[in-house]
Amino acid sequence: MKRIAVFGYSTLSLEAMSRLNQQQYSFVFIGKNDAEAALIAEQGFDAKVIDFRNDDELRAIGVGADIDILFCFFPRDFDNVFLTISARAIDKNITIVASVDDPESAEKLLAAGADKIIDPYEICGRKTHEILTRPEITNILDDTVFGRHDLNMAQFEVPEGSCLETTKISDLKLNEKHNLILIGVVEGALNGQLHFAIGEKEHRLKAGDILVVIGPARSIKSFKREVEQCGD
Repeated sequence: MKRIAVFGYSTLSLEAMSRLNQQQYSFVFIGKNDAEAALIAEQGFDAKVIDFRNDDELRAIGVGADIDILFCFFPRDFDNVFLTISARAIDKNITIVASVDDPESAEKLLAAGADKIIDPYEICGRKTHEILTRPEITNILDDTVFGRHDLNMAQFEVPEGSCLETTKISDLKLNEKHNLILIGVVEGALNGQLHFAIGEKEHRLKAGDILVVIGPARSIKSFKREVEQCGD
């Protein structure tokens, strides 16, 4: 289990701690005052108050020892820059993720030693577009990113006499039925042409076609059983 130290009380902090899988990650929240720590503690998380400008206090919470990932989510960019410099000096291998309020601060944070920069405004804009245009993919990838399930790619050949024969790609509705995303269909062994699930002329399945899907392992196994049994 990886241990994450989260610095800075913000919506981003709360979202990160609540959405990441707590079977894979453990958290310690670092607040600037008792009020912030109390609010986080009420959510069931370990919360402490330290002076992040003091290297000894950073070490006391595990930086340089058992902290694997550092989230620098202070509202002010210069606090995140200072914390990044301090943490990187203590531990060269720690992963540092920092948020920015001003996009121009991103270069400073990278120079200070941050591994990943999060611009909440850019993310919100992109996320809104994704939700509106690709809701199914967004939901599955969200669950994958936050550790709720794994993501795998698999292929299934349509057997002779299968109930899938003559079915249109658009009628499969794998996301609704199996929580899978259909990438496309490879047409028969002799042809080998890939028909993408979106953006191409409708394709009807026939024996020998290969479905290419991505999704959780459990969903893939469930769909495999259905493909094997539906022709019986």
